[in-house]
Amino acid sequence: MEKLDGVIFDLDGVITDTAEYHYRAWKELAKRVGITIDREFNENLKGVSRMDSLEQILAYGGRLGDFNDEEKSEMANWKNELYKEMITDIKPTDILPGVVSFLDELKMAGVRTAVASASKNAETILEALKIRDQFDFVVDAAEIKNSKPNPEIFLKALELLALSADVCVGLEDAAAGIDSIKGAGIRAVGIGDAKILSHADIVLEGTEQLRLKTLEALA
Repeated sequence: MEKLDGVIFDLDGVITDTAEYHYRAWKELAKRVGITIDREFNENLKGVSRMDSLEQILAYGGRLGDFNDEEKSEMANWKNELYKEMITDIKPTDILPGVVSFLDELKMAGVRTAVASASKNAETILEALKIRDQFDFVVDAAEIKNSKPNPEIFLKALELLALSADVCVGLEDAAAGIDSIKGAGIRAVGIGDAKILSHADIVLEGTEQLRLKTLEALA
């Protein structure tokens, strides 16, 4: 890559780790309808929209046809309210290692940034972390019809940044997110397990390894 003009971030697992709160909220919701989920199953929900996550849980428990759309909407809203209660204490110290210095590095280099998260609470979380002003744009998940691995959310981020895919890099910690980035024609950087994120162009073990030169080196 001759020049890096834009970096598109996922939120959960890349900027801060709210995945545990999501897991606990989904687990409680599943329990209410007689379904037991574990952390292994929860890996399937990372990067996936709220309603699609609910559908996966109900299918897993053999209860997919037991609820109408209105009931499912109420269930998803209940889960989200519980999740929002859980994250009220989130603070700047919950930002993952190396993210703040990496954002400073990008800003100094004039690299534009966006957040492409399936979370409809992304703005709230970024404000609580006190880093909302570090991002040029936050994609409104409510406007996205197709959840990851569909590339729609990253295509929207490109549109907001007014940049082409070949001068951008996407950061994700979930396989569905990596596929979403690649589907948008963007180079993908995975954060986490190389086996799970095998479709990424490069995989870093953790956010503390994020460096502008590392991203610019992607061929």
